[in-house]
Amino acid sequence: MSWVPSARETAIGHFLTSICEPYLEPFRKIIPPIGMIDISPIVALFVLHFASYYGLSGLYQMLARII
Repeated sequence: MSWVPSARETAIGHFLTSICEPYLEPFRKIIPPIGMIDISPIVALFVLHFASYYGLSGLYQMLARII
């Protein structure tokens, strides 16, 4: 959305902002921008990927031990 600034003013832009900003806000508080580049979305995607991959496999292993 930063590549096309007018996209934030559309209904889709408002919808995506309302979904993404609560997740990105903690990362933006911790990780400062490097120059004019904000790398917090990249870090947030990595965290989401690792949490979904390892979280689900850990949950599966825990359930497999119970059953």
